[in-house]
This record gives sequence, structure tokens and C-alpha cells, in this order.
Amino acid sequence: MAIKPLADRVLVKAVEAEEKTKTGIILTAASQEKPQIAEVVAVGPGGMVDGKEITMIVKVGDKVITSKYSGTEVKYDGTEYSIVRQSDILAIVD
Repeated sequence: MAIKPLADRVLVKAVEAEEKTKTGIILTAASQEKPQIAEVVAVGPGGMVDGKEITMIVKVGDKVITSKYSGTEVKYDGTEYSIVRQSDILAIVD
């Protein structure tokens, strides 16, 4: 069984938060922010959403930046994912 997003939804997995700052200071778990960079794991087919034709731009393997409090968090096989709308993805990271 696998998670398959529907319509304009995208399944993403958060990239691990940095444990050290650029200057070498080690951060505690409480001081680390929720990462906004995620890797695309699965992409919905797009299609008609709210009367508009949606073409999916992101693809599996892309690193993306999502809105801070967007999506629905899901835990599957011990791994945490988020399901977000493509419109909640702000950028693709090269």
C-alpha cells in the first residue's frame, strides 16, 4: 500500500533540520524551527479543481519550499509526511 495524492495535492517529506548553525553552534531540539524545505515523494494527477484546470509543475524528487503552516501531517510506516496543495508550494530549490 502506498499514499497516492489526489487532484492538485502533493505528498512531501520534510528535510531534516540543521542541528548546527553555520558558525558551529549546536542547537537543541526545542530551538530548531520546523523545516520548510521538503522533498516531493508523490504528486497528484492535477485536473479540474474548483472549476480551473490545474497542471502539476512539481515532480517526484524535487526539493521545495512550502508555506509554514500548510498541509496535513500524516504518519505512515513510521515516517512523517505532509500533504499540501500545489498552490502551497512557494518555490522549487535547485
